[in-house]
Amino acid sequence: MAGAGSESRVVKAKRKCCTSRPRCKRCPVVFKRLVAGDLAERVGKRRWAVSPELKKKTLKMARRRAIA
Repeated sequence: MAGAGSESRVVKAKRKCCTSRPRCKRCPVVFKRLVAGDLAERVGKRRWAVSPELKKKTLKMARRRAIA
């Protein structure tokens, strides 16, 4: 069995963005920003596979503004 941290985690996004600041962790806009930074990939209509390399600081940046 490989290391437990090597697998991506699948997260379900909210149906609609609430546009509050900072954006919530399950906001679809945050996941789109993470895709732009190669830290997530879309699995289904509202499901995203989040990379195990995603750090708390990077998620916080994605919630506030776009990351690159």
